[in-house]
Amino acid sequence: YPAVAEFHTFRVNMPSGWFYTTDKLRQLCDVWDKHGSGLTNMHGATGDIILLGAPTSELQPCFDDLAEGFDLGGSGSDMRTPSCCVGPGRCEYACIDTLDLLYSITMEFQDELHRPMFPYKSKIKISGCPNDCVASVARADFSVIGTWRDSIRVDTDA
Repeated sequence: YPAVAEFHTFRVNMPSGWFYTTDKLRQLCDVWDKHGSGLTNMHGATGDIILLGAPTSELQPCFDDLAEGFDLGGSGSDMRTPSCCVGPGRCEYACIDTLDLLYSITMEFQDELHRPMFPYKSKIKISGCPNDCVASVARADFSVIGTWRDSIRVDTDA
């Protein structure tokens, strides 16, 4: 769209654990077809959905249609969108509830995500087990990794 005079972008923050229901995706796509170009992109590091290309006149109507059920706005220049693995939603190795923890952290720092308050960018990533599939140690300033804290139990009858 190089000849387009107005090409605004929306960013929809991902739900906990990157689980998007088909109903929510349809709703999002319907709104974007109505107000924007229909082009989307999934941001790989955060799971956010990027909505590409809306004219200025459609910004507020699009915000209004997305206000219920979605968190709009990307992370600021300091605190990035926290992310986690799928945890107990799909992984048998999860030692902690990454989805619940991510939700709690996101709600605690929601204002800091959209309105910068810190002097430097920071990233929070949560892995449910030591496999660290979200590479929290390598890619975050604050890593949470679930570990087993009990004696190892073996089901010998299995």
